[in-house]
Amino acid sequence: MSKDFLWVEKYRPQTIKDTILPKKLKDVFLKIVEGGEMPNMLFTGTAGLGKTTVAKALCKELDYDCIVVNCSEDGNIDTLRGKIRRFASSVSLGGDVKVVILDEADYLNAQSTQPALRGFIEEFADNCRFILTCNFKNRIIEPIHSRCGVYEFNTSKKDMGQLCGQFMERLKTILDTEGVTYSDKLIANMIMKHAPDWRRVINECQRYSMGGQLDSIAIDSTDSEVDQLFAALKAKDFKKMRSWVVNNVDVDTSTIFRSLYDKMYDRVDPGSIPQLVLILADYQYKAAFVADHELNIVACMTEVMANVEMI
Repeated sequence: MSKDFLWVEKYRPQTIKDTILPKKLKDVFLKIVEGGEMPNMLFTGTAGLGKTTVAKALCKELDYDCIVVNCSEDGNIDTLRGKIRRFASSVSLGGDVKVVILDEADYLNAQSTQPALRGFIEEFADNCRFILTCNFKNRIIEPIHSRCGVYEFNTSKKDMGQLCGQFMERLKTILDTEGVTYSDKLIANMIMKHAPDWRRVINECQRYSMGGQLDSIAIDSTDSEVDQLFAALKAKDFKKMRSWVVNNVDVDTSTIFRSLYDKMYDRVDPGSIPQLVLILADYQYKAAFVADHELNIVACMTEVMANVEMI
């Protein structure tokens, strides 16, 4: 699939000024651009907040050559070593430092690959900078923390209203450019439902506007899909549960677990809520390392059926 087909790539901000971030955090990155020098950096925060976008924008504005490595796909030590060494050993067109962006770095093995990465950071310190992005900073070993500036991509309640307003204007521009008809109320509801995961909102809009109009019925059906999963769990119907997982395997694992967590007070016996939270947290952690996400979700739901009472 062409990247230009994906709205999140087609409309990705190219400068720090155009990113949607809390003012204090954006000012930090603007100062880096103004200063003209980049340190090693670790960006941490939940999915869809703009960590990768900021990393790419910094490189573009500072005119640094960069390579992006998706650690969830190319996270083994040999692949990582080969890509970094080939990139670091070549000459930069502008003669400046080069930047290695390690996306989803919390997928890297903490016992083998991350210690090797620490060595790469030291080995190529003269001509390379490293930007790591992660959802869970506690999965990054301390020696890497100590070699990077750590930047938290968190959104406070105080900032949320302003950021949602900025993003709504951005989203309307995207929809207008793509020739999609919509209502302000519908996109406002989508933003409030998923904020601050801006990437998910854009993906959902693209998914449900293939016919040239944002489909409110299809969007509303996502809640009913979670209700179907709860029904299968309550009935302890393994076949229906597995069928649901197969049909939703393209949905981000954390989104599925979060949906169960958000609705548990209406669907789970109060005495079973602590057990459900522990199960979801355990499999959310495992999701960063497993090769088969469908199997991981099915295993999680099986444990929920066996140990959690529904109402």
